Amino acid sequence: MPTGLDQETQQESRAIDLALLDRWQHDFPLVPHPFQVIAGELDLREREVLERFRTLQANNAISRIGAVLAPNTVGASTLAAVCVEKADIAEAVRLINMEPGVNHNYERDHKVNLWFVVTAADEAALDVSLERISSRLGKDVLDLRLERPFHLDLGFSIEGRPEDSLVKRRLRPADASAIEPEDREVLAALQDGLPFVFRPFYEIGRRAGRSEADVLARLARLSQAGVIRRFGVVVKHRTLGFGANAMVVFDIADDDVDAVGERLSHVPGVTLCYRRRRATGWPFNLYCMVHARSRAQAEPVIERVKRLTGLTRRDMAVLFSTKCFRQRGPLLCADRTGNGS
Repeated sequence: MPTGLDQETQQESRAIDLALLDRWQHDFPLVPHPFQVIAGELDLREREVLERFRTLQANNAISRIGAVLAPNTVGASTLAAVCVEKADIAEAVRLINMEPGVNHNYERDHKVNLWFVVTAADEAALDVSLERISSRLGKDVLDLRLERPFHLDLGFSIEGRPEDSLVKRRLRPADASAIEPEDREVLAALQDGLPFVFRPFYEIGRRAGRSEADVLARLARLSQAGVIRRFGVVVKHRTLGFGANAMVVFDIADDDVDAVGERLSHVPGVTLCYRRRRATGWPFNLYCMVHARSRAQAEPVIERVKRLTGLTRRDMAVLFSTKCFRQRGPLLCADRTGNGS
């Protein structure tokens, strides 16, 4: 049975881990010794910060520390979906995940039940990737490309109230003109996240054939331009207790969708909001994500967005995720995004 001292030590350790998870989801220090800066703020040793981050990753609390990119600035991506019989899901997931550019793959409780994100070097390569997936499955795949983001800055305050769980920040348009040809190599070296070493940006530079100073300067510039939406800790929300993940989709009149999307993006508890193109058999054009610790906590947020769309909504659906088959950052390296066949 833990003593009072043991309990106090455990509580202190948990508080430190929560601080590491919370504070540096945004504004991770872009300096040669970032873990030293973090250690100084928490009154820890640099080595302890590194070990804690390694443990958090090993325990599946974080996927990586790195860049979250604005969609379709470096490469191309789309949300895709397919309807699969329950008995065939495992095989369908295997066939979909054969494509290296698939970085998210979820089952949702809807007739259209497999939802995945596909990334590629450009729009033409994305088309080919979707064709390969469709051919493997022997099914048409819904291609739901992003038309306008309203809120995409996903970050969770781990101990906040459910309605405060998202770190809300103003969404600035990305300035893609800031991207230089060599930036892709830097971002590709970062796609698995920063290495947990004393000088991680030096190591990224070594992999990309750039100096540490050049890597830091380019990351700062891309962040300033909005190409990097945020640089920091990318948490695994399900591991951390946000098990209710609902995608709420609406069919909104084209003349109204942007105004409605702007309103919904400010609703507490809405973690993502964007307009996507419609597809044959799928009339929905406005999407909201709601992440909560339980369905009971998600439902009030869903009711709120339903009310806000009431006058212009023609149809809607709520799709809770039931299983995650893949969640990782996009693969940007050419030799890792081959044909996957």
